Amino acid sequence: MKDINALAEQVGIVLQSQRLMLVTAESCTGGGVAQAVTEIAGSSGWFECGFITYSNASKTDMLDVSEALIVRYGAVSDEVAEAMAEGALKNSNATIALSTTGIAGPGGAVPGKPVGTICFAWAMGHRTYSERKVFAGDRRAVREQTVAHALSGLLRFLEQ
Repeated sequence: MKDINALAEQVGIVLQSQRLMLVTAESCTGGGVAQAVTEIAGSSGWFECGFITYSNASKTDMLDVSEALIVRYGAVSDEVAEAMAEGALKNSNATIALSTTGIAGPGGAVPGKPVGTICFAWAMGHRTYSERKVFAGDRRAVREQTVAHALSGLLRFLEQ
């Protein structure tokens, strides 16, 4: 958890220096990213809100992810992760978003998407970037790695 706290603190420093407000759209992490950033004192200066959209219906209802996109690519896909991040921006007052969707395990694997498959997206303005990772370990380890990667990915996204 220490590494996650350090990452969240760094994210806060960078967001605050660039006058950006973060929104999270989380599925497999269940709010873990939002929890990590709100552990940091002063996070209200750079964290707007978080959406926990665990079900496909909530992704559609809260983030405007189209049902057709979920049917076509699956909830665990770069396309849905991108739509989640973009929908979070659209449905909040934030200026930058990150999203997570994946299979934390121990069940849920499907062909081509083993347990530990996580799709991430980061969005700001008209720019969206996504990537897919496969993490090893039990459910807790996968979720912790996902939170850490979401935060470190946000820092990389801001450097581009």
